Amino acid sequence: MKVTQLDCLCVILLHLLHTAGSERFEVLGPTDVIAAVAGDDIILPCYLKPNISAEDITVDWLNLDFLDGRVYRYQNSEIIREDQILFYRGRTSLFKEELWRGNTSLKLTRVQGTDEGRYKCFIKAKSWYDDFTIEVLVKAVGSKPVVSIEGHREGGMGLLCETEGWHPEPELLWLESKGDRLSAGPPEIHRDLKGFYTVKQHVIVQETDTNRFTCRVQQSRINEKMETEVHLPSVIIDQLKLQRDDQSKQGEVLRKERDDLKKERVDLWAQNSKYCLQIITLLTSLERQKYNFL
Repeated sequence: MKVTQLDCLCVILLHLLHTAGSERFEVLGPTDVIAAVAGDDIILPCYLKPNISAEDITVDWLNLDFLDGRVYRYQNSEIIREDQILFYRGRTSLFKEELWRGNTSLKLTRVQGTDEGRYKCFIKAKSWYDDFTIEVLVKAVGSKPVVSIEGHREGGMGLLCETEGWHPEPELLWLESKGDRLSAGPPEIHRDLKGFYTVKQHVIVQETDTNRFTCRVQQSRINEKMETEVHLPSVIIDQLKLQRDDQSKQGEVLRKERDDLKKERVDLWAQNSKYCLQIITLLTSLERQKYNFL
């Protein structure tokens, strides 16, 4: 049987078409948001359809909320750690024993606040690629509010409320005994390297019928709320009044001393002016006597 060049070309084309067709795949994953609790381990599902092997192709996991946000790369049967975001190191892995059946899911351990975001599972073969995006939300319930008494402040008694370890960022509220919101200073917000929030807020309160005040921390997205109530005993209020009276008396004493000092300065200036005038008169008289003598 004689094989022509045309026959060879057809065979090659058929082979290329078959190869390209065998590499075609679809990357699939969950459509729902993945809710993660801080400190837990989670799995970001991702798999190929059909279930072809992913052992010899490139698997990239990216965090789309970061520029050059590489979370994990598997390429040429090796883990590539170059350009990996630092806080993912040691916390990410694939299920290597499942790669042959197209499972490219990512395991993320010890979830922290900075893990929240949109993740792309990107799979690339020699002549084909596809990807799928997953959204992760992180929940961290922080500490119960801690209230401390800062002492007398201008206008009343100073209180401080502090809570830490939250994600997302929580809101602090100061309330009086009837539940009405108190006017407080601006919150002081700090986010640590793991993405957890600490919030502080100062307030100045005045004496009420109950002298009871509440600091509330709340986070509506994760539906969490905690409260701490503080009661200022009458003895503290009495001390506050005494401090006010003492400060008022000290203020009066200082004002009197200032006024007396001012009066002394005026008297001294007047006396010096009188002496200066006498000296000028004496010098003038001496000058006249000198001319008369000449």
